[in-house]
Amino acid sequence: MVGDWIEKFPEAVKKIYEAGHEIASHSNTHPHVNNLTYEENIEEIEKSNEKIEKITGQRTKTYRAPYGEYNNTVIKAAQDKGYYTIQWSLDTLDYTGLTGDEMWNRIQDKLKAGDIILSHNGTKHTADSLDMLIKNIKQKGFELVKITDLIYKENYTINSNGTQIKN
Repeated sequence: MVGDWIEKFPEAVKKIYEAGHEIASHSNTHPHVNNLTYEENIEEIEKSNEKIEKITGQRTKTYRAPYGEYNNTVIKAAQDKGYYTIQWSLDTLDYTGLTGDEMWNRIQDKLKAGDIILSHNGTKHTADSLDMLIKNIKQKGFELVKITDLIYKENYTINSNGTQIKN
């Protein structure tokens, strides 16, 4: 979650957390992080995490950079502060206004084990399409898991795209 959104919708954050969903940092202000210094990257991650902790009582150890931007500075800043960086592998393009059916048609033939599907809060059709998308994903034989149950936590490297690679 982005820190700015957390500030605007603290009750939604609490509801999402209490429903058992994992919450991770997505920066504080959603900047283009490849243009930030090491210190600015740390500040973006940490400020978001502080807002998450204030509402949930839990700090996250997971970070996804805005716009899917990663470089060595972004990755080092996150890793030095103990964060696992993640990246998506399938994009629903929900932010373009696609309907749930259009999102499903976009991803259904590309789904494979271990995929991380990108979608956003506050988009036109995402919230009302999630039940259908989840049902369809499960009908294809996939299990949905929390990101920290999916990612590598040791013996891996991160490439410049933010993707984990098992060593």
